[in-house]
Amino acid sequence: MSHTIDLNINDEIRSVTVRSGDTLLMVLRGRLGLTGAKPGCLNGDCGACTVNTDGWPMKSCLMLAVEAVGKKITTIEGLKNTAIQREFVDHFAFQCGYCTPGFIMNCHSLIRQHPNADDKTIKEWLESNICRCTGYKEIEAAVKSVLKKNK
Repeated sequence: MSHTIDLNINDEIRSVTVRSGDTLLMVLRGRLGLTGAKPGCLNGDCGACTVNTDGWPMKSCLMLAVEAVGKKITTIEGLKNTAIQREFVDHFAFQCGYCTPGFIMNCHSLIRQHPNADDKTIKEWLESNICRCTGYKEIEAAVKSVLKKNK
């Protein structure tokens, strides 16, 4: 059974027809054309599908689209020239790039939720995402650079 819901995605209300069991990831990619959130493990382990939900990172493969009604969803497409995006480039904090949108969304939330994050907090937050191509040092450096510039 399908029904139409309204989702606030990237500060735009989008009407979309979904089935009750459709994940937010499936709807973002397949029905709304927002392909920045990547399918990886599809069970919440890798973080490639991370979006921001009311300012907090959320693995969109674990969230039903109907659960997103009334929430503010931000995808990588909704970030425009943010400091964390620039610092990822400046610090070479990616290689193949598949996991990068998820990491950027997670780091964007981290910076907003913990503007004075210490090394331990940064490491804890980065544990929720997996990258198989690069070390996490460059990603940590990008986060620290934004935090330092925001002080």
